[in-house]
Amino acid sequence: MDHESTWIIKRTALSNNRTAFIELHSGVTWTYAKLKSRIHHWASYFKLNGYKKGERVAILAPNSPDLFALMFACELRGLIYVPLNWRLSHFEINNLLNDCTPSILLFHASYQSKIEEVHFHTKILLNSIDHIELDLSVLNPVRTISTDPWMIIYTGGTTGIAKGVVLSKKAINANAVNTIASWGLSEKDVTINYMPLFHTGGINALSMPLLMAGGTVVIGNTFDCEEALKATDTYKATISLFVPTMYHSMIHTTYFKESTFPTMNVFISGGAPCPKLIYHAFHNKGLNFKEGYGLTEAGPNNFFIRSEDSILKIGSVGKCMLLNSVKVLTEEGIPCGMGEVGELYIKGPHVFSLYWENKIETTKTLDNGWLRTGDLAKYDTDGDFYIVGRKKDVIITGGENVYPQEVEQLLLQINGISEAAVLGKEDLLWGEIIIAFISLKAGVILNKERTIEHCKRFLGTYKIPKEVIILPELPKTHVGKIDKKALQMLLKSTNKKA
Repeated sequence: MDHESTWIIKRTALSNNRTAFIELHSGVTWTYAKLKSRIHHWASYFKLNGYKKGERVAILAPNSPDLFALMFACELRGLIYVPLNWRLSHFEINNLLNDCTPSILLFHASYQSKIEEVHFHTKILLNSIDHIELDLSVLNPVRTISTDPWMIIYTGGTTGIAKGVVLSKKAINANAVNTIASWGLSEKDVTINYMPLFHTGGINALSMPLLMAGGTVVIGNTFDCEEALKATDTYKATISLFVPTMYHSMIHTTYFKESTFPTMNVFISGGAPCPKLIYHAFHNKGLNFKEGYGLTEAGPNNFFIRSEDSILKIGSVGKCMLLNSVKVLTEEGIPCGMGEVGELYIKGPHVFSLYWENKIETTKTLDNGWLRTGDLAKYDTDGDFYIVGRKKDVIITGGENVYPQEVEQLLLQINGISEAAVLGKEDLLWGEIIIAFISLKAGVILNKERTIEHCKRFLGTYKIPKEVIILPELPKTHVGKIDKKALQMLLKSTNKKA
């Protein structure tokens, strides 16, 4: 068994007085020394209360630097950090807690009312434990190995059931090293991060790599387009990741039109396919802009494209990074030729270990060390890759994955609904919005408002259908399945008439 000390303690020694975090809304600055102190605080709390290696620590809280202190404290104590999506309903949060069975649920005061409806044995308010006796020995980490779990990050499943993606220390650290080396990050880099810290994008896309490199992470909470752009200049950001819906609102502000963003090396888009108009808005100002591709199960960083190439190859994510491998295969498992579309496979030390307590889905997704992404890709003569579609039946709205079957199953629980099908409709702001098609049982009268109100009781806001279309009967394929292609055609024809 190898005994690994955590790199963050070494980084705090190397960068003691440098800025690790800035809280965007308060302006409060955290040096690396303060980060070490807060890691010390949380690690002491966990030891004092007897939490053992392998136990889960669930967190429901908005973005803040202290969440990173919690993450690193969990690593020091051999605990598994489980961030929960605060957009979920209490019903969904209960399901996740039942799945990962944590020993403690830490929560922020702003979610007090939601927490009251969550059935869990140990619910602790985050700021209620600031006065504890520090234990100096906790900075000597519990004995662990690189393959031990560090985090469980929940993502949707094609069955509509959330899956806990288990990320090991090796996976998170390899992604950070790979990103630093492939993207050329250093302690001079600064990022503005509004990405939620219950997603891998907020944690692992830029924050972990920049902390490893000794850079600075400026943490925002509720996104505001004007605020984000001003912060880019105020804090002299060099590289930042936003989702297309954020960029869509940013490019229409007066500030975007007037500022030259002199310190920015590159703006990166992720989470969903990016419209061309956003590319052009940045390139017309002479600003570097490009897309990335990743998923919770891998990285999320997998490709690199030079900024000067991104405008010539709009939509390309570039070439594979240094420490991972990719390939594109046909349905028969044969390597695709140049320009041929197939399923994207990814391999490397940054790939997840397994889905928590879910051997069936793990076996389906991991193939001899290769991750089957379920996404469709191709590559060109230069070896640059393009993500061209999704094999998985997933809707991406505002950077959030929504799996139709989950919403469909909920709709079918409503008395009177006979059939239900959920699709994504292209939307300029959100990327896609959710459209529900339903048919009713004979003699039933059901309005759209009641249908949506039912969804609001059990689903996070981003999963709720924006439109409900009632049909006498949903179209079927020749084998009797609901024909979603026919529904897509119906949706397109309706849009044209509108």
